[in-house]
This record gives sequence, C-alpha cells and structure tokens, in this order.
Amino acid sequence: MLVIESGRFADSADAESVRPMLVKEWIVLLRKEFAGYNAGVFQRDLLAGLTVAAVALPLALAFGVASGADAAAGLVTAILAGLVIGLLGGAPYQISGPTGAMSAVLIVLAVRYGLQGVFVAGLLAGAMVLVLGLLRLGRIVSLIPAPVISGFTSGIAVIIALGQLDNALGLHTPPAENVLTKLREVAAALPETNLAAVGITLGVILLMALWPRLPFSQRVPGSLAAILLAGLAAVLLHLDTPTIGEIPRTILLEQRLRLSDLRLDLVGELWLPAMTIAALGAIESLLCGAVAGNMTGIRMHSSVELVGQGLGNMLIPFFGGVPATAAIARTSVNVKSGGVTRMASILHGLALLAAALLFAPWMARIPLAALAGVLMVTAWRMNEWHAIRFYFGRRLRHAVLAFLITLAATVLLDLTQAILIGFGISSLIFMAQLSELQVTRQPLDEGRLAEAGHTFSHPGGEIVVYTVSGPLFFAAARRLVEDIEAGDPPEATVILSLRGVPLLDATGMEVLREIWQRQQRGGGRLLLAALQPRVHTQLERAGLLDEIGTANVFWGADRAILSLGQPIPPEPAVSEPAENSLLETLVITPHEDRSEQEL
Repeated sequence: MLVIESGRFADSADAESVRPMLVKEWIVLLRKEFAGYNAGVFQRDLLAGLTVAAVALPLALAFGVASGADAAAGLVTAILAGLVIGLLGGAPYQISGPTGAMSAVLIVLAVRYGLQGVFVAGLLAGAMVLVLGLLRLGRIVSLIPAPVISGFTSGIAVIIALGQLDNALGLHTPPAENVLTKLREVAAALPETNLAAVGITLGVILLMALWPRLPFSQRVPGSLAAILLAGLAAVLLHLDTPTIGEIPRTILLEQRLRLSDLRLDLVGELWLPAMTIAALGAIESLLCGAVAGNMTGIRMHSSVELVGQGLGNMLIPFFGGVPATAAIARTSVNVKSGGVTRMASILHGLALLAAALLFAPWMARIPLAALAGVLMVTAWRMNEWHAIRFYFGRRLRHAVLAFLITLAATVLLDLTQAILIGFGISSLIFMAQLSELQVTRQPLDEGRLAEAGHTFSHPGGEIVVYTVSGPLFFAAARRLVEDIEAGDPPEATVILSLRGVPLLDATGMEVLREIWQRQQRGGGRLLLAALQPRVHTQLERAGLLDEIGTANVFWGADRAILSLGQPIPPEPAVSEPAENSLLETLVITPHEDRSEQEL
C-alpha cells in the first residue's frame, strides 16, 4: 500500500506516519502558538472573539435561512465551527462558519433532497475534505484558474441575491431548483408584495452602505446594527412581516442527522453534490488562509487545516448544522481586531452560544426582510471586484471569457458543472495560447552578405531561414508545414532556427521529418539551427538527428548559412545563449517583393 506524504511516496511500513505525523504537526502548532500565553494575550483574543461574534451572529442567522434550513441551523453551524474547526485548524487566525458560497450550493440540495439530504451530503463532504488533508493534497485546489474562481464567486453572489427576493418582498413562492424558475415564480406573485418587508430590506441596505462613514462604525458591525434596528422598528411600528421564528435554546436541534438516515441509496445519489461541497469548502478555506497569511505573516498548515475542516463538518450534521468553511470576512475581522491565537475562534463560538441561550426570544422577532438586506449587501461585497476590474480594464480577453462563462454556468446550471465548464474553458484557452506558433520567413540576401565582407558562393536554389518561436507540439506543429509548403518549393534550402522552441512532442518530430523528406525528394536541403538542449536531446533520442545528419545541425542560423557557401570550422549543435552577431548586424534587410523581413 502506498500513501502520499509531503509530496513523496512512502511504503506500507510508513503508512502509520500519515495520521500521527499530522497530529504531531498540530501539537507543534499549538505549542508554538501558545508559547508565552498570558492574561494580556487572552484579553486580546477575548476582544477579537467578541468582535467577530458580533459580525458572525447576523450572518449565521442569514446564511442558515439562505441554505434552505433555518436560522437556528446557521447559528449551530457557527458555534460548532468556531469551537471544533477553530481548535483543530491549521492557523491561529481562521474563523469558520456558514458562508454565502456554501449557502448557494445547499439551497439547491435542500429543494431536491430536503434537510436530510443536506446533512448526509455535509457528512460525506467532511469525509472527503478529511481525506484530502490526510493525503496532503491541499495544493490540488490551486489548479483552478483565478478567472474561474472569480466567475464562480460572482455567480454565487447572483444566486444569493436572487434567492432573497421572497424575503425582501414578503412573498411565499414555491421552492425552485434554478434561478429562472425562481424569477418566474416571484414575477407571478408580485401583486402580493408586502410593502413593509420592502421598506425594511431597503432600509437595511441603505444603513449598511452608509455605516462605514459613521464615526462609531469600527465598534459595532453594520450588519448587526441593521438587524437590531430593523427588529426594533418592526416591533414598535407593529409591522406585519415574516420573522425568523423560534430559535431553540440548545445546540442539539430536533432536525439533525441520525445514523438511521445514512441509507445506501441516498448516499449513492449525494456523492456528486458532496464533491461540490468538499471542493468549495477546501477552496474557500485555503484561499482564506492565504489571504490571512499575507496579512499576518503566519503561514497556514494546509493539511492540518483540511483535517480540521473535515472533522468539523463530519460532526456538525449530527447537531443539525449545515456545512461550514473558513470565512474570509470574519477571519479578516479577527486579524484586524488583534486576535493572536485560535482562542479567538473558540471565544467567538462561546459568545454565539451565549447569545443563542440568552437572547433567542428576541432574535426570533427579527424580520426575514432584514436578513434579506444583509445577504444582498453581502452578495455585492463578495464579488472579487479588484480582479474583475483587472480583467476588464486590461482587456484580458481570455480571462474575461472564462469569467463570464463560469458566471453564467453557475447561475443557470449546477455548481459542479460550472466549475468543470470553467476549468475546461480555461484549459482550452491555455491550449489555444500555446498553439500560437510564431513563424517568420527570411529569404537570404546574398548581395547584402557580400557587402558585409563575407565571401559566399552557393550554386543551389533559394536559401530561406524560418525563425520559429513557441512549443512545437500537436496543437501547433502543422502550422510550420503549411507555412513552408506555401512559401517555398521543395528544391529550396530551408534553415529552421529553433532557438525559440522550448520543447516539442511526437507530432513536432513527425513534422520535422516530413519537412526533411519533402526537401530531400525535391532536391533541396533542411538545416536545423539553434537547438535548445532539451530539444536537441529529444531529437537525438528519437533518432531524427541521425536521419537528418549531424552535419546539417548548427548552433546558429549564421553558421548554417556560411556552411552552404564555403567550409567553416565545425561548431557544437546545442544552442548557445546568444546568436552570432552576423545575422544581427548586416544580413537582415527588407525585400522589395515581400512583406517579411528577409536575409
């Protein structure tokens, strides 16, 4: 049996090292983190934890509702994520809980399979993330291109915002599996719009937009202030709007995962959605760690973090919570509030638990429209605007295309399909960029060469130098054959300068053989010049250099040219760092009959 450990393979004798090594690394992290811990550091962690809890409370309630569960499920998720994942994670600054991106995935799952489906998928996803951590495969998520992640994030933001239309308008439309169906349902129910709900939603959005400009905004989160004021207004003005409803004073909810719910048929149906949840959770957590690591200078241990995320998400469904992941906004608040160790995450979880036990009756009266306003502002802010402005402002067409296609696929299709489509489009774009082989044709000007003081006498046909730049592989190699066949007859002498070719594959080798055979049959010649060491080795191993003849291989195109007119000392075939100055000075001149530069 083979296991992967720190980028290498180990045999079964070392298999037991995977789990114990991660445990040891986690213990090392704790010892380093809490070395010299004292009352002063605890005070900083306490202040940061309470600040993060104030930010997390309204978001937990909102994301619980947005995920297709209820506010209590979101609160339980935030509490357990703060306690369990915060304790077991790979960094001192990570704050985990329900997030907008995860809610967009879960709402579709809840419509199809109900809450039990969400719980089972969360358990499976947690196990998958745990395996990623144990096998130290966290770097796999870095294979997803940045425009795809940006498009995926923006698509999720659209889903979240549109998913809150019911609460924002005070409507009760049937659950829908996609955005278009939801929009049709909402449009049909518009005559029943609750104006009070609309007013609360707009008020929350306006307050959160203006809040950062107020002098005391640094002390109280805008989202918390907005829902508190909205709840107070609803009570004082006796507004008839839907509210959160009863929140149990416990973290063990009535609706939760039980072992009897783990049916094989349901597990078989949910493994693909679970993969989406696992991928999303891993991506969000590792991206969050990268962002916070840059802020603090402390590098996250990605494998330990994934193990903590996996174990936490395997536990949360049994309490009635939804899948959690690290949250960039809450983690940033923790860092900026002075959090030092993972005690800040644990204290934030305890603060949320105290809020659930002490203030549940008051939270139950918060209007759903207030949560809708919070989520709509959150959806706007979660867009990666800096990246979007960069792609569009710099006119990066390939990045814009990948971004827009992923965004559309996320909104209109299943989120798993969106990631696959975005990754596929980005791969195709990259292949297209690689296949843009640059081929420049330069006929030899013998008169110019003579003026430079070089004696030259060649009785054969026209001599042409082709300068090639780019990898000579299956997607691009045919371009070279087509250019040579269109530009020169078989009796010409063709010199291929391959200094700009970093590699070639089997198709590239076949193309070179085809060109050589064509020139041979027509009475012409093929000379190779300026081979990179890797390309030279590949051609040598394939036996192509023996076919062409080592006498027809030169370090530069200038040596190849002079070899045709008079004998010159033999030179090594492998390319040197720079061409001989002969070509660079006097032999390149415009040709009166052609548009290309010529020799």
